[in-house]
Parts: sequence; C-alpha cells; structure tokens
Amino acid sequence: MKNASSLRLFFLSLLNLLVVTLGSLGVALGEEPQPAVSFVNDVIPVLTKAGCNMGVCHAKAGGGQNGFQLSLLGFETLEDYESLVKEGHGRRLFPSVPTKSLLLTKASGETPHGGGIKLPRNSEGYELIRRWIEQGATYTTGKEPTLVSVQVQPERGLVNMGEEQQLKAVAKYSDGSTRDVSHMALYESNIASMAEVSESGVVKVNDIPGKVAVMVRYQGKVSVFTAAVPLGAPVLTVPAEKNFIDKHVFANLKELGIPPSPVCDDATFLRRVTLDICGRFPTEKESAAFLASTDVNKRDQVVEALLRSPNYADYFASKWTPVLKNRRDAASDITANFAFHAWVRDSLLANVPYDQLVRELLGATGTVVSNPPVAWYKRVKDPKEQLEDIAQLFLGVRMQCAQCHHHPFERWSQDDYYSLAAFFSQIGRKPTGIQGEDLIFHQRGVAQAKNVKSGEMLKPVALGDEIGEIAPDEDPRLRLGNWMSSKENPFFAKALVNRYWKHFLKRALIEPEDDIRDTNPPTNPELMAALEAHFISSGFDLKKLVKVITQSNTYQLSSMPNEYNLLDRQNYSRFYPRRLQAEVLLDSIDHLAGSTTRFANLPPGTRAIALPDNSYTNSSAFLKVFGRPSSASVCECERIQTSSLAQSLHLINSGEIKSKLAAGDGRAAQFAKSDSTVEEKVTELYLAAFSRKPDPEELKTALDYLTEPVADAKTQSSEKKKPSLKDYQDLIWALMNTKEFLFNH
Repeated sequence: MKNASSLRLFFLSLLNLLVVTLGSLGVALGEEPQPAVSFVNDVIPVLTKAGCNMGVCHAKAGGGQNGFQLSLLGFETLEDYESLVKEGHGRRLFPSVPTKSLLLTKASGETPHGGGIKLPRNSEGYELIRRWIEQGATYTTGKEPTLVSVQVQPERGLVNMGEEQQLKAVAKYSDGSTRDVSHMALYESNIASMAEVSESGVVKVNDIPGKVAVMVRYQGKVSVFTAAVPLGAPVLTVPAEKNFIDKHVFANLKELGIPPSPVCDDATFLRRVTLDICGRFPTEKESAAFLASTDVNKRDQVVEALLRSPNYADYFASKWTPVLKNRRDAASDITANFAFHAWVRDSLLANVPYDQLVRELLGATGTVVSNPPVAWYKRVKDPKEQLEDIAQLFLGVRMQCAQCHHHPFERWSQDDYYSLAAFFSQIGRKPTGIQGEDLIFHQRGVAQAKNVKSGEMLKPVALGDEIGEIAPDEDPRLRLGNWMSSKENPFFAKALVNRYWKHFLKRALIEPEDDIRDTNPPTNPELMAALEAHFISSGFDLKKLVKVITQSNTYQLSSMPNEYNLLDRQNYSRFYPRRLQAEVLLDSIDHLAGSTTRFANLPPGTRAIALPDNSYTNSSAFLKVFGRPSSASVCECERIQTSSLAQSLHLINSGEIKSKLAAGDGRAAQFAKSDSTVEEKVTELYLAAFSRKPDPEELKTALDYLTEPVADAKTQSSEKKKPSLKDYQDLIWALMNTKEFLFNH
C-alpha cells in the first residue's frame, strides 16, 4: 500500500508538470495569460469571507485549530503567509498539484474538516486560491496596489418595513483603481431585530421603525450604510420646540412618521426630574406647592432649583465614583475612598468644568490627603489598565481588543494601543507614612511604551493624532489632558453628552454609551452634533447640559404610548420608563415609610445615594439584591437594572422591609396617633409615593380598606372602624410594591 501511494503521488506530480508545461506552451502560442493572483488583495479576502480567520475557527485570538493559526480577520498578512506556506513543513500547500493542497481539500470538504465546507470546488474563492498556488504561492506579485478605502453604495437610504436593499461595496486602491468587492465583503447589522443582512449584502428590514446601520468590512477597512425605516403614520401635531433638542428630535419623528406622545402632566414631570437630577422623590410640600402653582415657567424654575441643591452633587457623585473605581478592598482604603468621593462631589457642587475635572484626575500628583484625585492612581496602577479606562470612560473608545490584535470594528492597532499607554509610562510611586498610600509623582525621562508583539518602543501618540515631542521633564499626562479637552477632539465632548443623554432618556444616542466608533453611528446624528457643540460652547458646563436636556419637551413627553409609537425604542417619541436604581429605591422606601437606614462610619441620616464606596453594597442585602455596582469596571453595565425574583421577594416579605414599616417613629406609627382625617393621610401617602393626589377611585379603594367595618362570628358591625397601625402599614406596603412607585416614568 505504501508503494502504491508513493506511485500515485509520482504520477500526480508528472501530471501537474504536464499541465504547467502545456499552460506555458499555450501562453507562448499567444493565449491570454491568467492574471496574477495577489495574496494580500485576493487570497486573504477569500479566507476572511469564508470565516477561516474568525475567532471560532483558526484566528489566533481564539487559539486557532489543530495548530493552524491565522491573524484575526487577516490584519497581519505576512504572518498569515508564513503560517500557510512555511509552517507544518509546508504541508498545507501542494504546488505540484494545487487541488490536492490541504488548504483546499479541507475547505472544500474533500478531507474531513470540523468547520464544514467553506469553499466549494465550483466557487470563485476556491479557484482564486488554486490559481495562487499554481502560480507559485508568492507573497507579492510586485505589482499589486494597496487598499486605501472601501465605500458602501448607497451610504444612506430610506427602506420601508419588509423591503430589501442591495448594498454594493467598492474597494479603492493606491493606483486609483476600483473593484466591486460586494461578494467578498463582510456585512453586519448593528440591530439585528430591526434589519438582517445576507452574506451577499442584501438588507432585509423588519417591522420596527427607526434608524439602523449595517457595517461593511473588507480587508480591515470599513464603511457604514445607514437606513431610515419609517413607520409612515401621519404626524399632524407635535409639542412646541423649547430648544434645539426638540427641533432635531421632532424633525426625525416627522421623517419616520412616528407621532410623539403629548407632554406629561405636572406631577409626573416633578417626580421624574427630581429623581433624575437629585436621586430622590419630591417632598409632599414640594409636590403640593408645584401642583398649586400657576406660573408658566415653573418647570424651568424647578430644574434651576434642583441643580442648586446638594442632592444633585450627591446623586451624580454616586454615578461617577463607581465607574472611577472608588473601591475599598482593605480597611486602609477608607481614607482614599472618602477623600476621592468628597472631591468628586464637591467638584460637581461647585460646577467645575468637565474638562478641568478630567485634567485634575489625569495629572494628579502628590498624596491622597493633599490631592484626592491621586486616589484613582492608587486603585488603577497598570498603565495598560489606565489607558483602557481613560479611553472608555472619557473618550467612549474601547481599546482592550487592540492590546493583542487590530480592533475588529475600528481603525485602532496595537501601535495605537501602546502609544496611548506611553502617556502613563513615567508615573512614579514612593511609599508614605500611611499604610497603603503612595506618593504619586512624574519621574523625569523619555515617555515610551513597548509594543510587546513587534518589540518597537513607541512614543506617546493620541488616538489618530500626533501631539509633538514631549520633553523628559514634562509630564505626558498633561499633554494628553490638553488633547482630550481640545474643542477639536472628536471623542471627548461626544462621549460625555452621550453618557448624560442616556442617564436622562434611558437610551443613549450611541449604544452602548461607551462604544463610540464609525461603525456604530448615532440614531440621530444631527442631535448628537448639536449636543456636542452646545457642551463645547458652554465651556464644558455639566449643569448647563443637564438644564438643556431636562427643559426640553422631548424629555418631558409622557411615557404613555399612543397607537403608533409603542414599538419605538430609539427615537424618543415618548419617555421610556426605567426602574429606580438600588440606592434611590432604598432612599425612596425610607421616605415613604418614614424610616432610616444606618451605615457604618457615616452620620445618621446619610442617604444611600451619598455612600462613598462599594463596601456599603457588601454590607447591605438590599443594595446587593437590587444591583448597586461593585466599582470593579468603568462600564455602567455593572449596575444591574433588570428585575429578579429575589428583588420581588425582598420587597414583599423581607425582614428589612417589615422593620421599616414597623419603625416606632415611622409614617404608619405617626398616622395611627395623628388626629388628621383618613382622607388627608391617604392624600399625603400618594403625594409622598407618586407626587400626586389620589384619583377618586384610588381614594375610595384606600378609604374602604382602612375603614372597613370589622365583622365577628355573631354580628356584622355597620360602623366604620378607626384604621389601626397595621392597616396603615399594609397600605404603605401596597403602594411601595406598585410599578408606579418602583419606576421612574
């Protein structure tokens, strides 16, 4: 058998030699020669389209398969060439008989292949690779141009529900030539529920109105097709435009044919805006005064008052400190935790410009006691973690992928990653007399970072932007801070307004809010640009940004859908309800029940939204169950906003809730002793829970329950009873478990 196999290979080699000879003879006789196949421009696209260099197949990022590894999506072409031609003793290619090459027999299914058939024998991709092997399997022909860009046609379009749109991908090369690569490009929809896209670039739109994008990728270059999917309903009336936000939102709704809901009532607005700015319910006095006021400007005035409140700083400090990793892992961290939280809170209260706040954090030196922003460097010590956190948090750019390989959805490479890390390469540390505390300083020297793959030492370079030479005695972090906060920076202002828009409207213009890239466009580009310009022109004023958002009629729309906008999830045709955050819910339960929650090392009366670090989550069953973040990452997704059975059981029957209802000085106990009428007490409860008075049916139901006659085994009393302490506790508990209480709507 062995001799037979050798003999077979011998004859195959002779046959291949004959084919090559005849082919050469044909060329000599004047036949048209086959065009040279380029490894980079032809072979790599075939392998990428077939999925050979994906993470689940042979990509190095996923570990490869059976010792065969390719670079992710073909970004490292020279490495791929060596892997195909030189590794494994050249067993993957058989130049004498190209069709017997392991690369082709595996891909076509002639040889067993775990990935299945990727290149049928009659496919264009199979033929290209066969010809490349036949022509000598060279890395370069010496003539091929380099790819400059890929462009999708059309770039924008209006596609009705249920309809299709064929996309065309055109590659542009350095010699000015173009090529239709639609059949070799990769396509991906950013919202699969709105639109699906086939391997050949046919976009099929589903029945959800809005904006959807399709990423077209070819050889590391990307382009984006954006489709408007109209509902097509008549938009006859819209609320008045109070500022530029309304102009862009309502114009988009008219284009899509999605009628917006009306503006919400006063009670809903007051509760909503107080929760969103201060993280608390309005007091009964605030609600009563606001509802009674006839001032046409009262909504704008309440926004101004809330922004002056210390509660604003408390609440937004609870938003920023978790993503800034103000985490307590040891008892010695308490000084840094408290100092850093106080610095963030005080900066917000004083309305320190956002760019200044970021500069103070980036360039922090000294000790925590003298300069609290230093606490961030106490927690985040690795330069790679520092660059990743800064990029994601303040620029909305996720750089983690680029540490190992070219970013699959972006233009960032490993050089970009380590050039950014170089800004943090000269941070020095010295022990101090306080346990666990270091002195942070800039150590003189050349700022640089080593690309662990190429071995090259890289100087500091901002994302896509040279910043010039940095002297050895200059702190490179300060240069980075100046670049970040420049008015020309394409990321800084956009990332912040996108993050704040999500805070107030539930859904960011770009989702996720910290993944800003060309391949993930905003649902309303005009609004995004206007918000960004407003924030920059205001001098990066956070309060002015909050003010312009909350004073818009877009923010003040009702959450009740009309017959057309129920399916809308991204165009802000109505307010999208969201569950109260863990800290806000705990404070709200205390407010309604008239109880308090005690926290270690903090004065009595400290609210949950004012807690300085994550240690209080670990010590509170309530905060843990309802998803307060542990400050382990810069992603706001760490905060759990979904409901669970454990949460329901905690609200219904936990000892903590029972003790709050039964507090000796709580609201139920005070009601049981008070001489106020039952109707007045019910009204007070509704103002406390919902910032509104009960409607007639709700009032009747509550009064019937509280004053229902007590019947015994012998007689039926006809007199209305006096409500007991337990009756009031039950009513408070019932209101506490309603969706209207648990959600900001």
